Amino acid sequence: MKKSETINKIAIAILEAQKKIGSAKKGSKNPFFKSTYASLGDVMEACKEALNESNIAVLQPIGTDSFGVYVETILLHISGEWISDTMKIAPKTDINPQDQGSAISYARRYSLQSMVFIPAEDDDAEKITQKIKNNEEIVNIENITTNTEINPSSRCKTCGNISKQISGISTKNGKPYNGIFCNSKDISHTIWL
Repeated sequence: MKKSETINKIAIAILEAQKKIGSAKKGSKNPFFKSTYASLGDVMEACKEALNESNIAVLQPIGTDSFGVYVETILLHISGEWISDTMKIAPKTDINPQDQGSAISYARRYSLQSMVFIPAEDDDAEKITQKIKNNEEIVNIENITTNTEINPSSRCKTCGNISKQISGISTKNGKPYNGIFCNSKDISHTIWL
């Protein structure tokens, strides 16, 4: 993370904005994973008004360095103080503009969510949490596993989504497993225990 020489005023302003920022609504559908997700527009809708009321503007220019192309997310306060960080863009191919645009949107969305601490609204996680509170056994989540124990965990270290520890027996091969799974359903975010 990079920052201006001082961040006293922007720190107070971010705190005030975060008090007003809720979760991003999952308003977009992913037909491949048969799931919903919070789009860049959903994330912006969750935070833009609160940030602007706190005199913070968001900039997300694209840049390059020796490591490749990145999105830089900058929170700029009216005082001139700022905080920024970068996220590398990793498109499927470098020659397809659609792949590049998708990677840029993905990086903008997750960078902004991370910078202002916006969770995505997650109905499935809330249903699981309610079952845990009621001590109900959870069986066949997404037709992948039979779970004997589910403990809510923290946030995914890769994308910031809610993650949860799940132990169970695979319905595919009958072998036991234990891991921390991200709600993004990206298996590369899984931490095996």
